[in-house]
Amino acid sequence: MHITYRTFIKKLIRNYVIGSLTAVFGVGGIFIFFALKVSAEEIVSLLSILFISLVVMLFAEFIVFSRHIRPIRSLFLESSPDFSMLQSVYFQTHRFPILAIKRIIGPHFLGLSIPAMLMLWGGIHSGLLNLPHYYILLAAFGLPLVACMHAFIEFFLTSQSIRPVAMHIRQLSMDLYNIDLSLNGEVLVSIQRKFQFSTFLIGTFPLFLFSLGEYIRQNVLHESHDYWKWTGIILLAGIIFSSLGAWVLSKEVQHPITSLYKGLDSVRSGDFDVRTADIYSDEFSMLVAGFNHMVSGLKERETMNNLLIQSYFSTLAAALDARDPYTAGHSERVAYYSLRIGRLARLPEAELDILHKTALLHDIGKIGVRDDVLLKDGKLTDEEFKQIKQHPVLGEKILKEIKPAESMAPLLPGVRSHHERYDGRGYPDGLTGVGIPLMGRIIAIADAFDAMTSDRPYRKGMPEEKALSILAGGKGTQWDPELTTLFIANYGEIKLREAEEGQAEEYAG
Repeated sequence: MHITYRTFIKKLIRNYVIGSLTAVFGVGGIFIFFALKVSAEEIVSLLSILFISLVVMLFAEFIVFSRHIRPIRSLFLESSPDFSMLQSVYFQTHRFPILAIKRIIGPHFLGLSIPAMLMLWGGIHSGLLNLPHYYILLAAFGLPLVACMHAFIEFFLTSQSIRPVAMHIRQLSMDLYNIDLSLNGEVLVSIQRKFQFSTFLIGTFPLFLFSLGEYIRQNVLHESHDYWKWTGIILLAGIIFSSLGAWVLSKEVQHPITSLYKGLDSVRSGDFDVRTADIYSDEFSMLVAGFNHMVSGLKERETMNNLLIQSYFSTLAAALDARDPYTAGHSERVAYYSLRIGRLARLPEAELDILHKTALLHDIGKIGVRDDVLLKDGKLTDEEFKQIKQHPVLGEKILKEIKPAESMAPLLPGVRSHHERYDGRGYPDGLTGVGIPLMGRIIAIADAFDAMTSDRPYRKGMPEEKALSILAGGKGTQWDPELTTLFIANYGEIKLREAEEGQAEEYAG
């Protein structure tokens, strides 16, 4: 068996012994040796009852423990576990502290309390123990305290013991499947619950123990009403104070954790401008500062990556345009006009970014068209035009080869469909109306306008007014009517902004 598993079992046994000695023998010993006024023979009888009850308890708990530990043991016996097994056992390992509580409150508590109270009742009735019957009720009250104390100790000791096992399973998953196991944010036991129960138990357990022990030691049956009256007031005050303290303490810890969790959620969704307010004066201040510093670093890296990606797209577009000196800058201009149409259509920033990249690469498929066809000065033959018409499909195929595939996937519809016509007479798929992807409909307008207004070896570019009138005449047949109307109506502003940006770049240069 693996050394990690053997060490884990040893720690669990050690934890159980520590918890049992502290809770069962420690608390039980206080009552037997200090609180109860009994003879030496009766002490021997009580210890015998305690011992027999412990044997029953251990047997019942061993059965349940074997069931809880079986998945973990099976994993360590398996030479090459599958990934689903690793996931299941990883989750089971993290549940072990909770299972420890269930074992103690279940077979542990019942296996100890029921035999103990039955034997105590039998000993009193047989005359073996000269104790009043109300001691049975006191035992029924005291034994849950012992179980709670044991569960409290066992939970936190087990929480520490499972960490090497969880780390081993994670490493095994990485080695076998290159996947890092995680609970994915699932909270098995909230900090609030841990603090509330722990603080409540720490604050009230001594009060219950003192009240019960003092009642037995003083043997104040004839004054029980007054005794329990004042004891009840003390216990109530202790419970309220402990509960309030647990609530305040848990809130104090929960607030920064909640803030950090919200920040992480924002980072996960791609927001690198998020910052967590550093409003804490304890160790959480260091954690918050570290988180904010990490996000700042991520933002710088994201900015650098975006610049590199944008440069990559622009370089590809420039390389394409360089094949034909008469179309130099065509891709950049189409991207500019497309972006302006997208803004007029009030597209969100994320879609505008996709639109810009798609427009830059809309003609990337022309790389696969022969020079004698692509650069031909005169009119194309039917066969040559058929080759040209394949460039949207070639462009889609080229972009599909770029890895990771998901980074290019949003660009594919626009690249493939930028020569579709609104009336269905376009290519390569003959799509109609709004069945044409939005990016393709936008780029079709920008592409046609730049093609009409740019110079070619065999013709001069037409005036902008004429090109706009052709666009107007093709609304609803060749181009999307609403998008075309937006472009025509706002072309003056688009042209002005283009000139201003050109001057700014020239000045910066």
